[in-house]
Amino acid sequence: MRRTTALRTALSAVLLVGAWAGAGFPSATAADTPAAAPRSTAAEPASSGLLAAMRRDFGLTETQARTRLAAEKSATALEPRARHAAGNAYGGSWFDPSTGALTVAVTGTEQAAAVRATGATVRLVTHSARTLDAVKAKLDRLDAPAGVSSWHVDPKANTVVVNVARSARADNDVRAFVSRARAAGPVTVEQAAGSPQTFAAGTVGGDPYYTGNVRCSIGFSVHGGFVTAGHCGRAGASVRGWDGSGIGNFQGSSFPGDDYAWVNVGSGWWTVPVVLGWGTVSDQLVRGSAVAPVGSSVCRSGSTTHWHCGTVLATNETVNYSQGAVYQMTKTNVCAEGGDSGGSFISGDQAQGVTSGGWGNCSSGGETWFQPINEILNRYGLTLHTA
Repeated sequence: MRRTTALRTALSAVLLVGAWAGAGFPSATAADTPAAAPRSTAAEPASSGLLAAMRRDFGLTETQARTRLAAEKSATALEPRARHAAGNAYGGSWFDPSTGALTVAVTGTEQAAAVRATGATVRLVTHSARTLDAVKAKLDRLDAPAGVSSWHVDPKANTVVVNVARSARADNDVRAFVSRARAAGPVTVEQAAGSPQTFAAGTVGGDPYYTGNVRCSIGFSVHGGFVTAGHCGRAGASVRGWDGSGIGNFQGSSFPGDDYAWVNVGSGWWTVPVVLGWGTVSDQLVRGSAVAPVGSSVCRSGSTTHWHCGTVLATNETVNYSQGAVYQMTKTNVCAEGGDSGGSFISGDQAQGVTSGGWGNCSSGGETWFQPINEILNRYGLTLHTA
């Protein structure tokens, strides 16, 4: 999907820079095939290409895909009001694609009535979100062995879930960690099919951006640069584009603990609010960063495997990479592979985060985590470039 010189000259600035600096550069393996122009009609919930991707990855009809996107948008807008109505009894929330509704867990019947009045579905639970968050915080202070993949608060199960690699269930260090975790409060242990790894890769040739001999993917444009994964480069490292020209430098980077970074843009590069669709979908305009609830659909754009969709499985999960734990991550069942690191996670037209790592691949499936975008923006005082 690389643009020729003549094509670059002919395209509008918005499409040109959207492909270059929005969220991944054109692929050297699909020469001279231009991506479709982004749809700019605010009334449309998504482009026809995005709807096609949802039909492919979720097995939906176009009408069902449109209905789901509209329901997810309503649930995202409702969640803050429902949370406020629940007060200290709030136990978490999630989107239920089978009903198209936002479900809110609460610990008290009085607060349940207040939440129902907002239009949300209610489930009574034993533990509040504050209690579960406190348990997870205790686990965050423990040293986790490599066999422990991750842990997060599961509002549906009303517990903290610890994921253990299948091959490490009998490991003494893993058993000791699980024992300490259960002593901290309501904890459930689940088996993980694989261990998380970051998705950086050596130079494969041609696309998105490079630092040293590592290729990663651009996440989202911010005013003055773009955000990406922290494990892709340290502060001060220079960054080159798909054509080998200099883009800028890592201005800030954090990994492990976090997995985010931002790169300034100069030397003739500039930014627009676009995520590359790789010809699978139209290039997607970015209009904000409202957080999609658990259960919502989410799609990822990356330089290796391009465009794939899935579902938000968990939020605020701690991921135990071999380099160290990363906190406050969001887990999805979207696939990814080496070189996709730093790429965009988007729900509808709302930026969600940058690809960190996971397990599996796009042939057999897997799970991928992303670092939420709003945390990155707040950490570095950045402003998301929106349409």
